[in-house]
Amino acid sequence: MSNASCCLIEGDPVSQVMPPLLILAFVLGALGNGVALCGFCFHMKTWKPSTIYLFNLAVADSLLMVCLPFRTDYYRRRRRWVFEDAPCRLALFTLAMTRAGSIVFLTVVAVDRYFKVVHPHHALNAISNRAAAGVAGALWTLVVLGTLNLLTENHLCVQGQTVSCESFIMESANGWHDVLFQLEFFLPLGIILFCSAKMVWSLKRRQQLARQARMKKAARFIVVVAAVFVTCYLPSASARLYFLWTVPSSACDPAVHVALHVTLSFTYMNSMLDPLVYYFSSPSFPKFYTKLKICSLRPRRPGRVGTGEPEEMPVSCLRGQAHGSAARSVPRQPDARWGVQVC
Repeated sequence: MSNASCCLIEGDPVSQVMPPLLILAFVLGALGNGVALCGFCFHMKTWKPSTIYLFNLAVADSLLMVCLPFRTDYYRRRRRWVFEDAPCRLALFTLAMTRAGSIVFLTVVAVDRYFKVVHPHHALNAISNRAAAGVAGALWTLVVLGTLNLLTENHLCVQGQTVSCESFIMESANGWHDVLFQLEFFLPLGIILFCSAKMVWSLKRRQQLARQARMKKAARFIVVVAAVFVTCYLPSASARLYFLWTVPSSACDPAVHVALHVTLSFTYMNSMLDPLVYYFSSPSFPKFYTKLKICSLRPRRPGRVGTGEPEEMPVSCLRGQAHGSAARSVPRQPDARWGVQVC
């Protein structure tokens, strides 16, 4: 990258806006996807092709979380990169790869649900878990090949004492990177909107089928997928298109510069919103989240933990012992829910 392609703007507002957004995305995304991966790995009793696609979506989102602390540090230092060339390439490649992976598997999830509702007897609905894993592996291969150019190019830009690390050049178009950036949005957008419209239309035509709870959940699920996709990826694609349309007059324009960086942070927030997709994808996840909530709200058992001292007996039990042998003949049984003795 040549020095002329760097845009270092005095009083750059990006450095103030981006860190809070990235910290929010990291905290909520790491928490949500950590819980989701725990649910997949330890609480999912039966796996289906749709489960495999969702699991890969969670993996892509979790990999993105690894990169966000480095980008947060980069913006906190007023876009000064301190980790040399190789880490810069690796960080930008991982960001682009995980973003593309999230988009691809969101799209696959939407297509899978479309075939189950609109074409319930199609052969794709009967594929094995092994075949679904093969599809996931092939998609990851395409994603890696599509973003591999970020590993082979230099993205450091030196101006004075400042070294920046950016995947987009703010002076001109970025060739294949710009093509892929727009293609990975508009092509999946068309597929997801088509699947959503066909599902809703199909359920409206078959009123009896539409009244079934499973079909209602399927329609709600595809709407959530479409909403998450549009919310996270439309702003950045629109901002980049505006930049490309107005170059060179918009090159290094502070307003355009801020818009592109902030809307790119929305793509990172996709990892924060994807747990909503998991929640509406299967009855297992609402049950799992409810179980976690119950465990966190369950009161602690009375008595001192780890001291070896017996718990105090309720006053009612002491009174009961004073009534003679009849009261003593009634066994005391522990209440499993509250951990106290019942007389």
